This record gives sequence, C-alpha cells and structure tokens, in this order.
Amino acid sequence: MSNFFESLQKAELIAPDELAFPLLNSTPWPVPSAAETESTEDFCLPGAPVTAFRTAKLRLSAASPVFPFEADNAAADQYRMIRTKILHHHLKPRAIVVSSGGPGDGKTITSINIASSFALKQDLRIALIDGDMRRPQIAATLGLSDTPGLSDVLSGQVSFEDAAVCPEEAPNLCILPAGTHGSTHAELLESERWHTLVEKLRRTFDYIVFDAPPIATLADYELLQLAADGVVVVARPDHSERKSCLKAIEAVPKEKLMGVVLNCVEDWLFWRKTAYGYYSRPQQSSNRRLKA
Repeated sequence: MSNFFESLQKAELIAPDELAFPLLNSTPWPVPSAAETESTEDFCLPGAPVTAFRTAKLRLSAASPVFPFEADNAAADQYRMIRTKILHHHLKPRAIVVSSGGPGDGKTITSINIASSFALKQDLRIALIDGDMRRPQIAATLGLSDTPGLSDVLSGQVSFEDAAVCPEEAPNLCILPAGTHGSTHAELLESERWHTLVEKLRRTFDYIVFDAPPIATLADYELLQLAADGVVVVARPDHSERKSCLKAIEAVPKEKLMGVVLNCVEDWLFWRKTAYGYYSRPQQSSNRRLKA
C-alpha cells in the first residue's frame, strides 16, 4: 500500500503531507446573469426548500456502505472531513465531478456519500447526478428506478422536475438517475439542453456532485469535467492499476484537480492516533475507510 502512495508522490501529483484530499484552484462554469436568475420561476435559489420534486424511500441493505452517517464510525467522519475541505476552499467550488482511473474503484459510492454528507447540513441543497449513463450505478445502489433520468431530460422526453427524486431520508438531497440507456450520450452532453440544465442546477442547488465515467475513457467524462469547478479522483489501493491511476490524475486539468479519495483503506497500525479513540467509541475494523 505504501508503494501505491509513493508512486503518487514521486509523480508530484499528491503532496507528501496531504495524501488525503488536497484542494487546488478551480475554474468555474459560466454563472448565469442576475437577469437570467430572476427570470427563472420554476427553480428555487440555493438555500431554499426543495419542494418541486417527487420523493421516494431508499432501499438499502444493512451492509450497504452508503449513507453511513447514523452510526458512529470512521467512514462517516472521513466523509465529513471531505465536506469540510470543500466548504472552506477559498474559491468555493460548487459543481464537483467524482471519477476514477477505472471501474471498481468506488467512485459511485464516494459520489453518493459526499453528496449525502453535504445533505446532513439542513441549510444546503444538494444535487447528485448520475453522469455515467453507459454504466449507471446510483439508482441500483440506492434502490431507485433508473428512469426517467438524465438522458431522458437531455433528449427532451421529460422535465428535470419530473425526473429527479428526493429521498425521504434526506429531503434536501435531489438525485437525478442516469435515465434510459442509449448510444448518443456524448451528443446529449454537448447539446443546448445540457448547458441549460447545468445553469438551472447552479441556480437551484448549493452544491452539485456528478458521478462520471472513468477518466480518459469516454468523451462523456470530458464533457462533465468541462461543466464542473473541480474533479475528485477515487483510488482503491488494493484494486486500482497503478499506471491507470497515475494517467488518470495527470489527465485532470491542474486547476481543477481537487484531490484523491482513497477508498477501501484497511486499518494500519501506524495510522492509528492515540487521541482518535478518545472522541469515538471503540469500533470493529472495517474494510471501508477513507483517508481524508
């Protein structure tokens, strides 16, 4: 595991003392003018109650690693630390892409839990968008229907309000599934409807989290990245292929690389801190832990 970290350090992609989640500068998507914002009556402003969307109850197994915030565990604390770093970044990035170097690294779980950690703050309105329309996972992970969703909105078959859903467990979190499968996803993400949707999302929500396809594999990722302020890369030390991970990080524009989330990190003796046990109850070792 240390070799994995050392590879990132030697490539000067991760600072030696900030392996967890270094925040760098970001380039914002163009913000709509005040006139455009005032003329939009069907979308609420950030901080206002989300009332225009249907609701649904999430169906999660007891062993699910998503929404770990009811329990006092290390994973929940790590996601809160990620949230804090984003909230206090001086450029205030609001639209964030979560991706990885390849499948199976845990980007979808990370996307869901970052978004839901923000939703714990009742004064924030959060949108979670499944932008991986070719291999969608968010709806299946949360026990929701995958349609209607993003592809249906962008193809003009349904409105965003009719496609999005707010879970009963987190009413200020709005989820847009991937939608109907097709072969024109890149074209949909280059359409005028996509630009209009992103502008509406920015007017409606305080933070937007996009679950994107793996980096440098599809045009879909590049188009999602262009619409975002920052990119979070997910790596799994026991799974990620080293060269693919390094290549993925190098492909992210330097001004948008917010950091790396290490997924599924097992407890290690030298990571334990004496003070940590003072603030939380003793726990069993978990194979899902984020260093953040």
